[in-house]
Amino acid sequence: MEAADVIRALGALAQEHRLGVFRLLVQAGPDGLPAGALAEALGVAPSSMSFHLSQMANAGLVTQRRQSRSIIYSADFAAMNGLMAYLTENCCGGVDCMPAEVCNAAPSATKDVA
Repeated sequence: MEAADVIRALGALAQEHRLGVFRLLVQAGPDGLPAGALAEALGVAPSSMSFHLSQMANAGLVTQRRQSRSIIYSADFAAMNGLMAYLTENCCGGVDCMPAEVCNAAPSATKDVA
């Protein structure tokens, strides 16, 4: 993934409803969901949902397919994995990362020191 693609994807996700849509689509898996179901689940007007889905499609985060009279949206898992790979490419200085339980047990820099 190129930096411009990453910036476009992160920009598309940097909005409450679009982030919510993407999370719902990831949960739905490859079957996806129709726009109306997404709008209803998030309490967003259908016209606003169309705008948000268009922004996400332009950023390459979602795909769409026609199923009868509905358009079904799905998360683009290849794009999601590419974005995650780009963000974590140099994680831990190029060595294997510690297991999550080790990272979660490490003292946080934001905790107050007694």
